[in-house]
This record gives sequence, C-alpha cells and structure tokens, in this order.
Amino acid sequence: MTRHSPGSRQPGRTPVGEDRWLLVAVAGLLSFVAMLDMNIVNVALADIAAGLHVSAATAQWAVLGYQLPVVALLLPVGRWLDGVGARSAVLTATAGFGLCSALAATAPWAAWLIAARLAQGAFGAVLFVLMPVLALRSVRPELRGRAMSVPATLGPLGAVTGPAVGGLLLDHLGWRSVFLVKLPFCLLALVAAWRAMPADGGLRRPDRRATAEALLVGSGVAALLLALTTAPRSAWWPALALAAVPPLWWWLRGPGGRPVTGVLRAAGLLPAHAAVLASAAGFAAMHYVVALHLQRDDGVSATTTGLTVLAFPLGMGLAGPVGGRLADRYGPRPVAVGGAALTATGLLLLVPLEGDWSPWGVAWRLAVAGIGMGLQGGPTQTLVMAAAPPDRTATVGSSVQLARSLGFTLGPALATAAWASAGGAGGVTAGLALAAVAACLAVPLLALRARGPALARRKSTDAASAAPRP
Repeated sequence: MTRHSPGSRQPGRTPVGEDRWLLVAVAGLLSFVAMLDMNIVNVALADIAAGLHVSAATAQWAVLGYQLPVVALLLPVGRWLDGVGARSAVLTATAGFGLCSALAATAPWAAWLIAARLAQGAFGAVLFVLMPVLALRSVRPELRGRAMSVPATLGPLGAVTGPAVGGLLLDHLGWRSVFLVKLPFCLLALVAAWRAMPADGGLRRPDRRATAEALLVGSGVAALLLALTTAPRSAWWPALALAAVPPLWWWLRGPGGRPVTGVLRAAGLLPAHAAVLASAAGFAAMHYVVALHLQRDDGVSATTTGLTVLAFPLGMGLAGPVGGRLADRYGPRPVAVGGAALTATGLLLLVPLEGDWSPWGVAWRLAVAGIGMGLQGGPTQTLVMAAAPPDRTATVGSSVQLARSLGFTLGPALATAAWASAGGAGGVTAGLALAAVAACLAVPLLALRARGPALARRKSTDAASAAPRP
C-alpha cells in the first residue's frame, strides 16, 4: 500500500490503489442491521407485553423508543460527526448499538427495555449518518456508484425483511432473540472496522450549544414523527404536528439550522432530497396497502403474503449492484432517473388491478418496482453525497437519511388517509394511486440539475463518473 504524507490526502478522496472494499462491506452490513431494527421488533410486541406483564401501548415503546431518537437526532449527529474521527465514531456507535441490543434482550422489566431502546436509537442515528460517508470515502470517485449501492441496497432490504426474520425468531426462540440476532453482525463489523480503518483524531464531546440544538431539533422531529405515526388512529395528531413547528422553526432560523440549509441550497440538493422523500413515501405506502389488502380483504395466508411482498426486495437486491456499475460508467443522474421511472411504472401497474389480486399478478409488478428501486438507490446516494462539500459530508448524509425516514413514516399515514376517505374497494385503489403519484414525483425531481456554481461542480462529477472503465 502506498504511503502518503499527512497533508497529501484530500478529504473524501481515496488515492488509486487504496480502495477499501472491506469498509464498504462494513457500511452495507451496518446499514442492514440498523434498518432491520426499525421493523423486526414489531412482530414481537404481543409477546413482549405478555412476557413483561405490561399493556400493548407500553410494549409499543420497544419500537418507538428506537425510532424516535434515530429520526430526531439525525441532523444534530450529522453536524457533530463532521468534526470527529470516523474510525472512533464507527467503533463507538457499533459497540454501543450491540451493547444496548444485549441489554434490551435481558430486560427484566419494561422501563429497562425502553431505556435500552432509547440509547440504542441514539447509537443507531450515528450509524445511519456514518454509513454513506464511510462508503463514499473508501473508494475513488470513479467507483462511488458501486460503493454507494451497497448500503443504499442493503439498508432498505433490512427494513423489508425485518418482519419475516422477526417472525421466524419469535416462533422458535422467543421475543428476546429479536434483539440478540444483531450481535454477531455488530461483532463482525467491529473487527473489520478495527483492522481496516486508519487511526484518527478520536471523538469530542458536543458543546452546550450543540446539545441545546440537538434538544430543539430532536423535540420538533419527535413530535412530527409521533403525529405521523398516530394520525390513522388518534384525533390528537394535528396538535402534535403543530407542536413540532416552533422548535423546528427556531432551529432553522438559528446557528444550527442555517449551515444545514445553506449547504443544501448551495450544492443544489433540495430537489434530490425531495425525490428521496417521495420515493420512500411511495414505497412505504405501497407496502402497507398491498400487505394489508392481501391478508385482510382477500384472505391470503400470511405465508403467501410474505412470499408475494418479497418480490420487491428480491428485485431490488438483484438490481442494486447493476445500478452502481451503470452509475460509474454513465453517471449517476441518468441511472437514478431511469430507476425512479421504472419504480413508478411498477406502482402504476398495481393501480388498475381492482378485484384481480392474484399473488402472481401482484408479485411481478412488485418485482418491476423493486428492480427500479435497486437501480436508483446507489446512484441517487452517489448524486447527493458527491455534491456535498468534503467537510460537510456527514451533514448532507444526515439530511438525506432524515428525508428517507420521514418518507417511510409519511407513506403509510397518507395511504391510510386516502383509503379511509375513498372507502371500500375504492380505498385500496386510492392508496395505491397515492403511492404511484409519490413515486412519479421522484422522476422529475431527480432530473433537475443545480444552478450556478453547484452546476459546474456536479457536471465535473458526472463527467468523472461517466468515464469508461477498462
């Protein structure tokens, strides 16, 4: 391996011959684990309530206790990570995530479990921000498409496969196993990161202002997430949504929010963030409507429903590496736009099904949408992260993860509202139409190019990525 003087390495660039694909694999593995934890516990809530002798509402905090800090802390964590060593952050976050998972598995009472999940969510927020940054910095610019496709594909696959994996563990090993299953992955990632990542400057404690900013944006985002989560079944969700406005407004107008919005505007990334949110909302709305309709309305068994819905992640997993290679050869934007268009096509094909809901007819349409999502995931992430200033990659990584997380939460809430407003069989069509519209919006948003200085930077990035590989 070639050695370089301390000042010769530019931030965010990897010299020729020093591509670290092991670290890209670590980024993908931890993305899968962190997203797996978003859904795997859902299937165990009834058993948790019975095992710890608590109500179903209390057991629900085994899920919310993780999701709330993950989403609420993304932006503050991104700002903090721009000034700390990547190796120290990866090792600390991975070790903390695994430790909290073990503590949750051994919880003797509900308060212990909820506290462990809240802490695990804080470590999970660090992992969510770090993974695209780690993939970006581990390879040369002309290989970024392939590298970014790894966490961009494995993360959503973790979210989709979570319920199926959780159900198998629950049936054979009990509810505590859904927390323990992540420990081997965390240990493997720790060993790989320890050996492959160079030493750095270590961590620093957030100062008082950073802590105050985290509380401000965290409380606002948490209120917004709770509003979206409870919207289908609570009359209080508008009040929660309104409660989110003041802290988020104060943060946006203050010294914490201005640098974030300034970076996104200067780099021309606001349309791409909107596209990420729209794609995530469309995917989540479709998944919610299809799974619920097959089981509740069509009487399809849980096993058949699971196998039908798995067509989407299967298509996504197969197309993800292809999308990365195409982005490296032809540039990330055209591949991202083409993948988004294919996803929108798959969802549009679901809308006119009405009464003809055979599992096979649904599965091949989901496979088309999944292939499109796989093609667009890595290139979209490359498009966003490559446009970020080298000293603000964690900030941009956190903002795009927040857009994706809000989309995953917003999709089912909007689908439920559309279903309820249309009623009956028309509700299913309305929910799927909403999902398709959201996916269609992502296509022109990804096609938009930045203006001014940002445009020149993006053109040079696309040109470098489009250079043919020997």
